[in-house]
Amino acid sequence: MTEVDPVLLEIVEGSLASIEREVETAIGRTSRSPMIRDAHDYRAGIHDRRLRKLTGRSYSALVHPVVRDFPLDTMRPGDVFFHNDVYLSEGGIGHLPDLCVTVPVFVDGDVVAFVQAFGHHDDIGGACPGSMPSGATEIYQEGLMVPPIRLWDQGVPNDAALRIMTRNSRMPDSLAADLDAECSACLMGARRLSELFTRYGRATVEACFDALVDKTTQTYRREVLSKIPDGQYVWEDYAEHDGVDEPQLHTQRITLTKTEDRLVIDFTGTSRQARGPINHCGDYADGNFLKKWLAPILRNLADTPERMAELDVNEGVVPLIEMRFPEKGTLLTPVFPAPVNARTFVILRLLGVLAGVLAKAVDGRMPADQETIRYTGVHGTDDAGEPYLMREVLGGGSGGRWYADGEDTIHVVPDSRNLPTEFTESRFPFLVERLSLAQDSGGPGLFRGGLGYEKDIRMLRDASFMCIADRSILACWGVKGGRAGRPFSVVVDPGGPHERALEGLVDAEPVRAGEVIRIRTTGGGGWGDPLERSVEAVLRDVRWGKVSAAGARDDYGVVVTGAPGDAVADLDATTALRESRRAQRGPEPFFDRGPGYARLSGGRAHSPYDWLDGAAPG
Repeated sequence: MTEVDPVLLEIVEGSLASIEREVETAIGRTSRSPMIRDAHDYRAGIHDRRLRKLTGRSYSALVHPVVRDFPLDTMRPGDVFFHNDVYLSEGGIGHLPDLCVTVPVFVDGDVVAFVQAFGHHDDIGGACPGSMPSGATEIYQEGLMVPPIRLWDQGVPNDAALRIMTRNSRMPDSLAADLDAECSACLMGARRLSELFTRYGRATVEACFDALVDKTTQTYRREVLSKIPDGQYVWEDYAEHDGVDEPQLHTQRITLTKTEDRLVIDFTGTSRQARGPINHCGDYADGNFLKKWLAPILRNLADTPERMAELDVNEGVVPLIEMRFPEKGTLLTPVFPAPVNARTFVILRLLGVLAGVLAKAVDGRMPADQETIRYTGVHGTDDAGEPYLMREVLGGGSGGRWYADGEDTIHVVPDSRNLPTEFTESRFPFLVERLSLAQDSGGPGLFRGGLGYEKDIRMLRDASFMCIADRSILACWGVKGGRAGRPFSVVVDPGGPHERALEGLVDAEPVRAGEVIRIRTTGGGGWGDPLERSVEAVLRDVRWGKVSAAGARDDYGVVVTGAPGDAVADLDATTALRESRRAQRGPEPFFDRGPGYARLSGGRAHSPYDWLDGAAPG
């Protein structure tokens, strides 16, 4: 580890975190689109001149593609670089609505660092509002691709480039305002970072950067990797549909090899690239982005939940992980111009695959599976005849853990949130009639999975519903005896004459004025045997409305009588029911995927990988 004054190291580390937070706060206060301003689906990051990510609070994009196309000695103070080209982003951009701005930081005329922001914007063109066409078969249908360009040249905006981008967007005013907010915030962050160099000197600050990265490497090797027994472990999980072909198991497989000083993650066995837009470009720059994306899962191996929260992920995790990718043409190595807009079905599923393979290595001391991002929304024209687009990133339940239940309605993007009802009702022609926890959605277990949302939207004008969602057939898996959570679902006109259930990928489902759209997001998987959950905990969940009386009986073997708020447990009946259930069941797998797996697997209840030794009994 680089030797620096430990007090100064704390000052520099705290300053970086403060600058990053100030940049994000400025973006949130000055942007315009609901996705950026209200849902907070954006991130800032600070990188050094060696392109290393220094801050560890959250993920960010990469500086590599900017420096590749604009060498450091060609950059000038006041420059702002922009890109959203997935295939030319070195893996840092997942789909075209993710727009990225990068500002270099200068000291005595030299580039010493970068401040970067990227986020999911309303619309960048393409075949449908929101730039995420579920039936896309090539990336050209998904919107405007912009390779790295100089968007501001020494403080002067490139108006021609801005006009081209806004002309291609259905929401030009929001796009222009968001870009202005992000560029200005990053320029402000660059000034703050320059002040840090001025105060302490370039050599000292860069030594602190080295020490921060080194500290992360040593901490993860000591506190995290040491918890994983040396050996090789295999597990796989699946996306369920790609928007083009019939639902099927799109495999994402990890073979994890733990050696003395590193993890080797081999993706061999991952399915061929899909015809639809669920592909992700993960193999660029030796998987540099993907390493930092997956590394937060390793924090679950820390000794305590408090310690987990303290373990940031910066460039220091990169030397600890070696990634091996299959040949070109897979879900993780797609060939241009394969579509990618729903790449969350792969990149977010990989978080669960890594958690699952680690669970096999550490006898289940990992959380069960949790929600992935899904986008739902409506688009149409308002009372004034103006077009509108409302999209929302609703969260779901996180997985049960070896020490506690999962959390309810967690958003996998840190600090993101659902849109406030007061805002959406004032801006869009619908009413939010219900927003609640989805009862019984959490996977049963000794520690229950967290619950998802249930949201009812009543349309006041004819409109079109859109959805980009996975886990509508498959479910969030349970582990070590825990059961899978409930899957995602959307029902239009529930209980009405035109009731219909929608699939997870929808671009423009017509919805009549007066009809209700009922959205129910995923529940997290359960952890541990649900028949071992305390009767008191089940009874509490019934009284709180998280579990129904029927769910208590069917999922936990607890017989409950009385109204939910005054429910009591019949202890004798509960004991008898639980003993009967235990006597009837046979050997159980380590993982439970829920009933949807059989639909897509040809009738098999479990994958061979769901058993610790790789083979089901018999």
